Formats: sequence, C-alpha cells, structure tokens
Amino acid sequence: MSTKVAQKKSLYIYAIVNGKFNLEYGPIGINDAPVYTISNKSVAAVVSETPLKKIRPERRNLAAHQAVLKRIMEQTTPLPVAFGIIANGAKAVEKLLTANKQAFLNQLKQVADKVEMGLRIVWDVPNIFEYFVHIHPELRAARDVLLGTNREPSQENKIEVGRLFDRLLNEDREEYAERIENILTPCCDDIKKNESRSEREALNLACLVGRDKQSKFETAVFEAARLFDNNFAFDYSGPWAPHNFVNIELQL
Repeated sequence: MSTKVAQKKSLYIYAIVNGKFNLEYGPIGINDAPVYTISNKSVAAVVSETPLKKIRPERRNLAAHQAVLKRIMEQTTPLPVAFGIIANGAKAVEKLLTANKQAFLNQLKQVADKVEMGLRIVWDVPNIFEYFVHIHPELRAARDVLLGTNREPSQENKIEVGRLFDRLLNEDREEYAERIENILTPCCDDIKKNESRSEREALNLACLVGRDKQSKFETAVFEAARLFDNNFAFDYSGPWAPHNFVNIELQL
C-alpha cells in the first residue's frame, strides 16, 4: 500500500488496476491533487485526495479525470471508473477492493494488454431525409403520395412517412454494421455497437483491440471505408481506456 494513504480524507477514484502496480503520478489529478494507488496486493484503486463531497462535471474536472486515465494507459490497461466517484477515506477504498476483488480481477484479465478504439461513421450529406428519398424508391413514393399534394399534409401522413424513414434508417445501419464488423472482427477481441447519437450517425462502434494490433485495426478501417462512397465520413479515435467493455458498479 502506498505510504501516502490518508485515512481521514475523502478520496476521488479514477480507476482500478492490478495490485502489482504501485503508482505515483504526482499532481495531475482533479484540482492538481497528487494521484497514487491504494492496493490490497491483488487489486488497487487509483485515487487522489479531495476536500469535496461532490465533484462537478466541469470541463477542467472532466479533462483531469481523462488525463489520469491516459497516463495510466501508458503503463497498463485499467478498469475506468465513472466520473464523480468519491470514497470516504482509505478504509472505504480498501473495503471496496476486498469486496469486489474477484470481479475486478476477472475484468482486468479480459482487458489486459488491450485498448479501446472508436469508429464513427456519419452520412456527410446536406439533408439526410432528401438523401434517403434519393436512394430509397419506397420512401420517395411515400413522400410523393402522402406529402406531395398541394394542401398541407395531415399529421397522420407526416407520421407515416417519418416511421418509414426511421425504419429504412435503422435497416441501413444494420447492413452497414454487418459489413464493417466482418472486416474489423479479425483484429478486434470484441466490438460493441453503441446507439447512434443523431440521425446523421450511421454507426458508432467501440472496439476492444490488442495493443499490438492497433496498426492492423487502422488498416482495417481504411479497408472498410473503401466500401462506401463520398456520402459517408469515417472518424476513428483512440486508444482509450476500455469504458465500453467494463462493468463496474461501486457501492460506497
């Protein structure tokens, strides 16, 4: 256990790592607090002291949280903890580590020597509805029949066309996901499809990739991009801590 442990001060938790890592990162935490580990030898929590009972999700605090995770990623793959988790002192952290030791060890094994890479594909078109009208005759016919009269379309007709648009949008997303995943799977240990955040977002994938396969992943992304025309924009990011492949529910 780090000699820097304070028994009475609240501790902000950034991540869980293997207990063999006794880390001292200096003042890079939230409010420039020194970051270090509390370990029970099997697993360890990466923490910093705080006088606060609640940390506001302000930009500088979120940036500090991510900076600590990035620093940890230089040495090992952690189990990232959600922003804002504060323990009531070192003993509470030790109790947490003991109670969840096996679950933490199992998840650490799953993500060991891996990173998370993100792949986002968007429709790069001026008007997504008009684009779909152009490529889907079914939607074009419904638009002309239900919305193409001289008088104002009824609310029911608008809803019917909207439902058809949503169905085609999701069907295309499913098709693209299958096409992309077939190419990425050989270089990924796992792939998670996240919900699209807007109509224009065709695909939002989180990919668990071995540290030694990052260049293969990038090559696969470019290979996948060649299957799509200029109406699509590809954006990949990372490496990140494996947020989408870790399930930690801390009871403090």
